[in-house]
Amino acid sequence: MKKKLLSAVLSAVMVAGLVAGCGSAAAPAADAAAPAPAAEEAAPAAEEAPAAEVVESAEAAEEAVAADAGASGDVITVGFAQVGHESDWRTASTKSCQDVFSSANGYDLSFVDCDNDSAAQLEAVRGFIEQGVDYIIIDPIVSTGWDTVLTECEDAGIPVIVIDRTIDDSDKYAAWVGSNFLTEGKAAGEWLKAYAEKQGIKEINALVISGTTGASAQIGRSDGFKEIADREGWTILDEQTGDFTEEGGQQVMESYCKSYEGKFNVVVCQNDNEAFGAMTAMDNAGVKYGPGNDVILISFDACTAGLEDVKAGKITADFECNPLAAPFVEEVIKTLQSGGTPEKEVYMVEHWYALPDQIVDFSVDGEAQTMTEVTDEVIAAQY
Repeated sequence: MKKKLLSAVLSAVMVAGLVAGCGSAAAPAADAAAPAPAAEEAAPAAEEAPAAEVVESAEAAEEAVAADAGASGDVITVGFAQVGHESDWRTASTKSCQDVFSSANGYDLSFVDCDNDSAAQLEAVRGFIEQGVDYIIIDPIVSTGWDTVLTECEDAGIPVIVIDRTIDDSDKYAAWVGSNFLTEGKAAGEWLKAYAEKQGIKEINALVISGTTGASAQIGRSDGFKEIADREGWTILDEQTGDFTEEGGQQVMESYCKSYEGKFNVVVCQNDNEAFGAMTAMDNAGVKYGPGNDVILISFDACTAGLEDVKAGKITADFECNPLAAPFVEEVIKTLQSGGTPEKEVYMVEHWYALPDQIVDFSVDGEAQTMTEVTDEVIAAQY
């Protein structure tokens, strides 16, 4: 933005010099990109020229400059390196950014779907640096391997905002906006403890279908749930990655149904899409799941389709991970634009969902939690 402003000011000065010093005709059209303030500085020089036609030409150039400034002078360029398109959650996250950082809102968004390829994501960020964008948004596929490219962003003077997943090996970003994945994992465990006690279930034998290995969402949810499981003496029979995809969830659950037939009573899926695949596998294997059945099915994300399955009595409880980060990111950008310093960590507001019979009282780290009953109205309002 500073480079554009300097170029515009120099162009306006050149227009003024040509008009006042040479008494020539209108300034070149290529100089019409200057913002209105610079054009206004050029106007007095034009008025000093003796020929009325030169004045009219200068005024016409000024009007063209002002019009162009109104159209593009305040545009903020943003590069967004997205994880991919593996889930309903990811689609909602992408749409949130595209809606907020639209041309109608004064932004020029460059979007790259990295398709769960870490190398491609690093390349995308370096591409944004070469473009000279004003801000870069990253939803990191994995949490490490970032320090070098973030140093490159810093050297280029481009602030980075991290969303959703976290970066663990560098702090060279302006802010992170997202969820507390460890709290989500703990919440699922604490809910299960309270619900199992309500149902008179004495023994927990759980299977976990985790997200992409090394992703902060996977690490936080796995660690949080395991902390409660270890404390309560539960057995986690197995944990394998489904890569946050429906296909991955189905494949892992098919293997579980064969290897642990009749041995498990809880399945934890680290997002709704994995849960959709796991349900297909259990349906095919004749395993009964959901409230009142043999297996308690826990999920994360709480997308629309996930909440529909809660209401249908398939998913027993769903723990939200809010994908609509873009409005919060925009607030960070506005703070930076005004010369302020944003909060380093911005947490999203999230909810835990179940049907009335599955809503129980529980706390996470001593803080009482509130559960939301899934209704048609709640589903309609969800992402």
